Amino acid sequence: MASDAEQIYGALPDEWRMTTVAELCSEGEAEVQTGPFGTMLHASAYQSEGTPVVAVKNIGDNHLVHDEIPRVDDATVQRLSRYRLLSGDILFGRKGAVERRAYVNPSEEGWLQGSDCIRLRVVGKKLDSRFLSFVLGSEAYRNWITQHAHGATMPSLNQEIVKRIPIPLPPTTDEQRAIACVLGTLDGKIDLNREMNETLENIAQALFKSWFADFGPVRDKAEGRDAALPHNIADLFPTSFEVADSQEIPTGWQLRPIGELAMVTGGSTPSTKEESYWIGGTHCWATPKDLSALRTPVLLDTERKITDTGLAQIASGLLPAGTVLMSSRAPIGYLAIAEIPVAINQGFIAMKATPGVSNLFLLRWAEWAHDFIVSRANGSTFLEISKSSFRPILVTTPPDSLMKEFERLARPLNSRMVANELSSRTLTQLRDVLLPRLISGELRLPDAERIVGGQV
Repeated sequence: MASDAEQIYGALPDEWRMTTVAELCSEGEAEVQTGPFGTMLHASAYQSEGTPVVAVKNIGDNHLVHDEIPRVDDATVQRLSRYRLLSGDILFGRKGAVERRAYVNPSEEGWLQGSDCIRLRVVGKKLDSRFLSFVLGSEAYRNWITQHAHGATMPSLNQEIVKRIPIPLPPTTDEQRAIACVLGTLDGKIDLNREMNETLENIAQALFKSWFADFGPVRDKAEGRDAALPHNIADLFPTSFEVADSQEIPTGWQLRPIGELAMVTGGSTPSTKEESYWIGGTHCWATPKDLSALRTPVLLDTERKITDTGLAQIASGLLPAGTVLMSSRAPIGYLAIAEIPVAINQGFIAMKATPGVSNLFLLRWAEWAHDFIVSRANGSTFLEISKSSFRPILVTTPPDSLMKEFERLARPLNSRMVANELSSRTLTQLRDVLLPRLISGELRLPDAERIVGGQV
């Protein structure tokens, strides 16, 4: 096993040792626990309130994803108390994206481990759980687990595989904690950027909804209330409503097809068997998968690149930065603004704003109108919204003066989100460079601390 591990991590400093999860367990430093059997925790027990239960979909990259997490009542928690999580636990998914792991933070202590998870817990005093979690985020580990997981179509893990994971270990927990602290500083800044972006996006969503969905300022003025806006902005809203196409809209506004507010187009996939289309490609080429991983609707890069020859095969060509992208099938509604020129495959509807229309208005409208857009879709295998079905959808459109005011207020929020995403991208790249060098002992702590100190 040592020779295998050395091939993965390289030569270690003399005072370090190469071990495995199994050895750590036998030494009383760690333990591995598979989640409860499915017969012990039925989906019928899930509810909207209560204690969260971590499923595979909730395992992110070193963090738990809180969105759409199932919950159970107190009686179920008591019955399955041996599966309650502690701060510092590390969770793996048993199927699917097995290269990911999630570190349990103090605020998540007491949550339940789901049936499709495997838990690694530090129980001794010679091992730091944050250091261990960072080891499990290294490229060396990801390559190892991909090679050793069972199944090609749907990779899977079990306790036996987890216990065979090779671990490079510094001699003291102090050194382990120091390494984790350096890497954690970068993760902390990335998390801060993500939290800030969530706040900025909530503000932008609330602004759009108030002005253009609920028509709050118009209703306030129509009912004799103060619109709670600066006078120069409040004056842009009318004081009454009118009926258009059986809908109540603010007086003077229009119902316009989305096809008038944006040039709507799609994309395609040049033959993947033709190497000249892909090898050495320099142009970003997006698929819905590129959007599915985004936490902020900002597209800065794509997984695949396409060549000039390949780009020539796509009728819509290279779409300009600022284009709003929406996945049109499986599922409908992933959204982002491309911050780089990008070509797209057939799984998108792309919206290039016409003069006088804010692309931020288009983004927030598509987000708000998601359910209605899906209602216009069709398909037997999976739902898809075609361009011909999308273009006629009517949008309640404000006058140019109000569109400009929304742009003026929303643009700085979006610019800050883009800046935060660029910062996180740089910090992630730095972390991924430092990580293997730190956990192998190639880079010593003082040097790493100086590098990180210059970035945060």
